[in-house]
Amino acid sequence: MMVKKTTNKKILFGLIGKNIGYSFSRNFFLEKFKKESISNVDYKIFDIEKIDKVSSIFRIPYLIGCNVTIPYKTSIINFLTEITAEAKEIGSVNVVKIIRQKKIIGYNTDIIGFKLSFKKNMKFFHEKNLNALILGTGSVSKTISFVLKNLGISYQFVSRRKRKYFLSYDDLNKDILETHKIIINCTPVGTYPNINSCPLVPYQFISKKHYFYDLVYNPNKSLFLKKAEKKGAFIKNGLEMLHIQANESWKIWNSP
Repeated sequence: MMVKKTTNKKILFGLIGKNIGYSFSRNFFLEKFKKESISNVDYKIFDIEKIDKVSSIFRIPYLIGCNVTIPYKTSIINFLTEITAEAKEIGSVNVVKIIRQKKIIGYNTDIIGFKLSFKKNMKFFHEKNLNALILGTGSVSKTISFVLKNLGISYQFVSRRKRKYFLSYDDLNKDILETHKIIINCTPVGTYPNINSCPLVPYQFISKKHYFYDLVYNPNKSLFLKKAEKKGAFIKNGLEMLHIQANESWKIWNSP
């Protein structure tokens, strides 16, 4: 699919977030442009301290679309003119399309990114009534819970602090881990350069019956995944999810 060119100026895309120097998104798109011989385009990193700065980003000439990451997937909604029904229901946006600087539309491609990459490995689970633990309560965890609900998988949020309807990490024990075979890390804990950190799960109770999915993809194998793998669990990082959602972003930016 090719971006329509109506100017000699470079058409721009980018990633909006905070402290996102680790992101693979720019390299992914630059490699895509090269592989598909797409010229006169660029993909930039917009690392901003406060979400208010996003208004000036949206005014950049020839900017067609952006991906959105931590911690702005929810707060960016206030700066959009439209939002899709799914993104509105979840309260999380990770893709923005800009139409002539007049319409700024929010989408959520994390839904399909997680769903397709996660479901590939469901062949490992033959039991019914599967239960999952979602580590973290931020915007991306809302997307993950949306997908799990649609897949018929029950879930429980785990938070650092004790909250109503949420488990805390201190609550996690052998019984809970025996009844929750899927553990999904939706926090940035363990992301480069903090590679020696991991969510405080009692890993001694993990077995080969568990599926550990980490949305972190840098490093390729986080400490969270390493600890689970040592106990025999099936593990997967978020790189495939990143690639799927990025390609879906490209389709949105190129749609009429």
